[in-house]
Amino acid sequence: MSYYTIRGIINRGLPILFLTSLLGLTAGQMLNSQLDNLIAIPTILLLIPALIKIGGDTGSMLGARLASAFHMGIGTTHIQKNPVVKNSVIAAFIVGMSASVVLSIIAWIIGSFVGNGFGFFTLFKICTISSMFELLAVFSATIAIAFASHKFGIDPDDTVIPIIATLGDLVGITAIFVTLHLMQII
Repeated sequence: MSYYTIRGIINRGLPILFLTSLLGLTAGQMLNSQLDNLIAIPTILLLIPALIKIGGDTGSMLGARLASAFHMGIGTTHIQKNPVVKNSVIAAFIVGMSASVVLSIIAWIIGSFVGNGFGFFTLFKICTISSMFELLAVFSATIAIAFASHKFGIDPDDTVIPIIATLGDLVGITAIFVTLHLMQII
């Protein structure tokens, strides 16, 4: 029974750590490529850490709920008909979108004090649109990784949360830049 030995945990964890390192480097390079645009708009700099955490954290929360369901044996039915998956996705989506609305309010207040902020509805659109893109992508990946891990006999707790937390950064940065381009801000 080498599954819960130190060697077994390290053998399963090292490839995932390598993958998440590459994803993290890619996310950092994406931010670096837009550095001049970001410095010119300080309110966006304020939004980026919080927005990318929304996707990673809610995706990790969803992954933990799915992993717990698999461990209890109630998450193994078809994805479309599974109430655990459906209810978990709905709950995580509500948490993520609520956080993006609160973030837009906080960013607007701080931007008003600093004097170089956007209007509230502009910040609201930036936060909600980018969060919507991010949550859809991250939740899809979370469900796919959780079910694939379970199918191949790998503990979803060992795979989902590290990959999704880092993927949330990459997808979040991409979603923010796509939203800013769609709104013609940068």
